[in-house]
Amino acid sequence: MTLANALEIVVADYSDPRHAADVVALLDAYARDPMGGGAPLTEDVKARLPEDLAANPHAFSLLARLDGESVGLANCFMGYSTFAAAPLVNIHDFAVIAGRRSAGIGRALLAAVEAEALKRGATKVTLEVLSGNHPARRLYAANGYGDYQLDPQAGQALFWQKRLT
Repeated sequence: MTLANALEIVVADYSDPRHAADVVALLDAYARDPMGGGAPLTEDVKARLPEDLAANPHAFSLLARLDGESVGLANCFMGYSTFAAAPLVNIHDFAVIAGRRSAGIGRALLAAVEAEALKRGATKVTLEVLSGNHPARRLYAANGYGDYQLDPQAGQALFWQKRLT
């Protein structure tokens, strides 16, 4: 059986207990990974996440399942591109569990995000990636993603944050 025959990608239904549990479990696995910060999600976050995502009309998640086992996750949020006057999709979390990487799951999950973004009328898909996450950067570049810039003279966009809590 090929990966294409065994892989299923679905839009998560946060009210479905299995989907909700898979979103939490995959995000927790990602959070524990060095590229996700290396620390588990708190019990409070695990308890609130599915309901909070369900309450956010701009949120959607895709689950990748291989032979019935959830092995990949893309948590996405609709945004808006003022320069294009059109919606956009930001991939906020993107993960394939350890042991299942480099098998084409990430590529298929990206394609599914792009297809869902097009269904929702998005003009582009954005994401953030750590500069030291070379496997993810290779995957994204191979699928057409790259640094954001308006004018090369002005430089590349940087993703900054300020924690409020």
